[in-house]
Amino acid sequence: MSGAKKLVIVESPTKMKSIAQYLGDGYEVLSSVGHIRDLIEPKNLPAELKKGSLGKFSVDVENGFEPYYVVSDSKKKTVAELKRALKNADELLLATDEDREGEAIAWHLLQELKPKVPVRRMVFHEITKDAILAAKDHTRELDTSLVDAQETRRILDRLYGYEVSPVLWRKVGPGLSAGRVQSAATRLVVDRERERLAFVAAGYWDLIGRFTTDESAFDARLVRLAGERVATGRDFDDLGRLTGKAVVLDETTATALAAALRDDTVARRVSKVESKPYSRRPAAPFTTSTLQQEAARKLRLSARDTMRVAQSLYENGYITYMRTDSVSLSAQAVKAARDQAAKLYGADSIPDKPRAYTGKSKNAQEAHEAIRPSGEVFRTPAELEKSLRGSEFKLYDLIWKRTVASQMADAKGQTATVTLEVGPTAQDASAPEGATAPIAGTIAEFTASGTVITFRGFLAAYEESRDEDRDGDAEPGEAKLPVLKEGQAVGLADLDAKGHETSPPPRYTEASLVKRLEELGIGRPSTFASIISTILDRGYVTRRGQALVPSWTAFSVVRLLEEHFGDLVEYDFTAEMEDDLDRIASGEADRVDWLNEFYFGGDKHRGLRQVVDNLGDIDAREINTVGIAPGIALRIGKYGPYLEVEDPDAGPDDQPKRVNLPEDLAPDELTPAKARELAEAPVQTDRVLGLNPTDGKQVVVKVGRFGPYVTEVEPEEAEPEASGDVVDPATGEVVEAPKPKRAPKKAAAPKPRTASLFKSMQPEEVDLQTALKLLDLPRIVGLDPESGDEITAQNGRYGPYLKKGTDTRTLPSEDAIFEIDLDGAIELYAQPKYGNRRASSALKEFEADPVSGKPIKVKDGRFGPYVTDGETNATIPRGDSVEELTFDRAVELLQIKRDKGPAKPRATRATAAKKPAAAAKKPAAKKPAAAAKKPATTRKAAPKKGDA
Repeated sequence: MSGAKKLVIVESPTKMKSIAQYLGDGYEVLSSVGHIRDLIEPKNLPAELKKGSLGKFSVDVENGFEPYYVVSDSKKKTVAELKRALKNADELLLATDEDREGEAIAWHLLQELKPKVPVRRMVFHEITKDAILAAKDHTRELDTSLVDAQETRRILDRLYGYEVSPVLWRKVGPGLSAGRVQSAATRLVVDRERERLAFVAAGYWDLIGRFTTDESAFDARLVRLAGERVATGRDFDDLGRLTGKAVVLDETTATALAAALRDDTVARRVSKVESKPYSRRPAAPFTTSTLQQEAARKLRLSARDTMRVAQSLYENGYITYMRTDSVSLSAQAVKAARDQAAKLYGADSIPDKPRAYTGKSKNAQEAHEAIRPSGEVFRTPAELEKSLRGSEFKLYDLIWKRTVASQMADAKGQTATVTLEVGPTAQDASAPEGATAPIAGTIAEFTASGTVITFRGFLAAYEESRDEDRDGDAEPGEAKLPVLKEGQAVGLADLDAKGHETSPPPRYTEASLVKRLEELGIGRPSTFASIISTILDRGYVTRRGQALVPSWTAFSVVRLLEEHFGDLVEYDFTAEMEDDLDRIASGEADRVDWLNEFYFGGDKHRGLRQVVDNLGDIDAREINTVGIAPGIALRIGKYGPYLEVEDPDAGPDDQPKRVNLPEDLAPDELTPAKARELAEAPVQTDRVLGLNPTDGKQVVVKVGRFGPYVTEVEPEEAEPEASGDVVDPATGEVVEAPKPKRAPKKAAAPKPRTASLFKSMQPEEVDLQTALKLLDLPRIVGLDPESGDEITAQNGRYGPYLKKGTDTRTLPSEDAIFEIDLDGAIELYAQPKYGNRRASSALKEFEADPVSGKPIKVKDGRFGPYVTDGETNATIPRGDSVEELTFDRAVELLQIKRDKGPAKPRATRATAAKKPAAAAKKPAAKKPAAAAKKPATTRKAAPKKGDA
């Protein structure tokens, strides 16, 4: 073929550009921009297929679980471009990522493009010139086992979600969802909150002394009293019970003991000095999960942000592939790390032999090696200060330090532990003068520890962070004690009795949740970020600082799943499913057999279908009720959680009292005492502020479901006039009753004016004058001297603003609504709409979108920041920040929005009335050309892994 090139297809536009520069003129590199096909939504199936075995899931559960795929409308242009390029190619190289998802993308490309030229699978784990050229020359066949595993997971998630989610809609609330891993993750967060709810704090006291020698001073803690160990937080369980044999000091005893031991006649001497070598090994190189954990601790990045930044670093050639649970390094990487450590930190900073690490994972997911800087020689962070910015630089710096440190020598030192005896001398065991009975004759033992690092080793490059430890169990840092000898007397500078209270189990952070998911075997490296993002986006979990707090809705969802879908949220069961998917990926299990057992049941599983068909009655009220205290229950209603309080004196027809919960009240903070406080608080009643002098209506401040507001109320009507009957004045009897007249039809009463209070206002403090000003909004500021348009100041859903025609400007505060004058408004309009940003209306600008070919911009809109290419607008999710948004993430958001298609307008009464009563039935749609049921024979033609 004259002038033909080899066509290389990748899944990312950034990856496309990086690879193209290494392959040269004989290759054309294009991007599929992720998956080109996916399961069709059942509602979009051709009409003739909706009633068959495909109709419920778009998966033919009765015929080998064959999925029905379709090319989305947004990808048809991409597919057309790929087909045009393939016509002029003499070879096709599929260069998607070397994991299940990447293999599946490659398989879908084959199915859709139907190439007639030779096809090769090109894989690599870093995007450098050497790696790309090597991958070009060492290709393999498509691994259909990996495709099977990805497809099984996709079908599994479709079956799980489509069977279980409707139960949640009916029994808990609309819009909820269940998922194979998201439900297990939600249960973890809920279980931790349950532990916090059940937690009972225990109090204990201890003594901290400041002891002195001639040269220096040091702190020591009381550990034993009269030979008995003094209790610390570790000696209590979560119900506040003492679990071991220890002396619990209360305030009275601790204070008396401190007073007695301060006495100058009390002896204080060193009874024991212990010294032992200290050694600490470096942490293994990063896996996906450890990178997410450490980035959360050190850089405060969410799991999703970490993966997005890492993806960009990988695709631009700075690091190796970022989805792996392998901790091993290639020989090339080990040499690069050792050479760099020796050069930067000295020859003695590396051990004699290279370090080798082994992971705990039974199935390192299609792993290549650990995450590390790319290339034969690592680029130092200093060399990339001009190339990388913000989070990309910080994350690269973290990866570089961890990789280099992993090949460095252990940190060495000495740890000294000193025991002090404070109390009567051995010759005089009588109680010191003024001592209380419990103190008489007691010997108090204090200990102090210090570690001196004599050789820093890997610590010169990197030190791993730790999650916050509970009750002071954290490893002590480097500290130095003075030189002490046994029998040496010491002085006492200070001695304090301190009270403590045990802490409840800490809430999960993103880092600790990822760690726990990995420990339990739930999910895989590529899924941890999406799991956490899903439970946040669904509203099951919210962030409070770094902590993850479950909603009450999550409690109801988890309870329903536990009671009626028990296996599906069991941690071991969920982990077993992951192992089964790994077995399918390695070719050890058959996907159809496994799906049959999962859905229809078998030796290992009861079967999802059997569970759903035999659910029985589910009491929605019970599922959505949590007992808090006698007579007080929490209920999850349509508009959120509330307390239902029983009145013992209420009659059978009386409704229980309902109390809304404060929005910022976490579940573990709703103690019985707090519930009673909320229940007994006086109900906020309507407060009449006075009469509006303009219209004579009463002005009232109220508290509604969406907060406090003021409104106008009609004054009470006068007594009704006499009926109009004609009465005999002598007898008082009705002589003639007037004929009833048809009452004139009343016009619809106008809605009363209302206005929300400002955030700075309290309902009990609002006066009539303030209320009238609120009711008169929007306030006319004046007329624009140039256009003559009226400028108004008003409060909206997204805050205070000025309006002139369709042009708006944000006001700095709610108070400015009343304070700004015409000159101030004109000055504000003279500034760019986003005055605190650059003059361009875009907050951020990127190059052209690969689908539309138009530049991508980040803009601020009425509903917050969004990305747009001029054709498609996509809101930036709450978990993303404008500052950290990358080009690839912007492309992804636009693609997600295109895949969803345009929002369907809601039907109105007017449009419904126009619909003909006897509308002709829509003819069955023909099966779209791009939507093809997966041919059962297609895969059999492709060789299995290892056949190449």
